[in-house]
Amino acid sequence: MNLTSSDDIAAEHRSGCPINLTVEVVGDKWSLIVVRDMMFGNRRHFRDLLTNSQEKIASNILADRLRRLLAEGIIAKTDDPSHKQKAIYSLTEKGIELVPVFAMIGAWGSKWLPVSEELSIRAKLLAEGGPDLWDAFMDDLRVTHLGAPPPAGKTGPGVREWLQAAYEEVVARKRAATAS
Repeated sequence: MNLTSSDDIAAEHRSGCPINLTVEVVGDKWSLIVVRDMMFGNRRHFRDLLTNSQEKIASNILADRLRRLLAEGIIAKTDDPSHKQKAIYSLTEKGIELVPVFAMIGAWGSKWLPVSEELSIRAKLLAEGGPDLWDAFMDDLRVTHLGAPPPAGKTGPGVREWLQAAYEEVVARKRAATAS
């Protein structure tokens, strides 16, 4: 339970509405894209986030959003032991718990917007899998980003790998159809 007074909220935010506060933290498109790429693409380094962004995020925007997400506790940053000038970005528990939000945004976008099949397959599968799949995905992210032990009895590929394989299958099928 949060025991912050309404005066404290007013000093930092427009209102104490949970929707407003969430939008203030992750509501701009670039913050959502950065978290999406960390969550679904396992992109953990600045260069990887920059060069593999389908939306072509600018380096100054990426740097700003990483700072904001760090300040809000959505992501964490550690030095990369393999390279002195690199950092590794990880989702925090706060960031990992955005999985259901992303699942619902993806489901809504797939229903109402002109999405491509290959870029919407993950959203479709997450929507079909529902909360059980979201929980399994969050468990996988905890292993990758927080160093948590895998759930007991967990074998085989994780949810992110399964979603990626589904994406690659659609891309391959479309490529084969175009080639014939």
